Amino acid sequence: MKRIALIAALALAAGEAAAQSLKAQIVGTWDFVVAEITAPDGKKSFPFGETPKGILIFTPDGRFAQIHVASDVPKFASGNRLTGTAEEYTSINRRSLAVFGTYTVDEAKKTVTYKIVSSTFPNWESESQTRTIDKLTADEFVNTNPNVAGGRGSASNLYKRAK
Repeated sequence: MKRIALIAALALAAGEAAAQSLKAQIVGTWDFVVAEITAPDGKKSFPFGETPKGILIFTPDGRFAQIHVASDVPKFASGNRLTGTAEEYTSINRRSLAVFGTYTVDEAKKTVTYKIVSSTFPNWESESQTRTIDKLTADEFVNTNPNVAGGRGSASNLYKRAK
């Protein structure tokens, strides 16, 4: 009898997980693994390198924060972020991005739309950007931004659930 109860409980838990909304599934903290840009001509590039650092956080109340940083951004020779050289600022700005705001999920279209409050790329302030949810498991999340700024192509971002 205990065995039947255990099997029923496991089946119920599995059914509840499968029935969970996309929003409920993405809530939490995700470690950034890689961003891959595919240019219109098919050429691939990695704007944050092949071993970046970063995080993506979705809160249950609809807020998000995303930070992507290349693992090889230079340190400031002066030791003071306010007295960097033009070359240091340029390299760091080109190889990192932070953005935060609110988000909504369209369950039917399998998309997440960011309403950006602010970013280290100020041109995005107040923009809405929609990403397609390509893969979502308990441990992995892949989204695609079909229109990377400047017409560079589409970006596919891979995240792993933070442990």
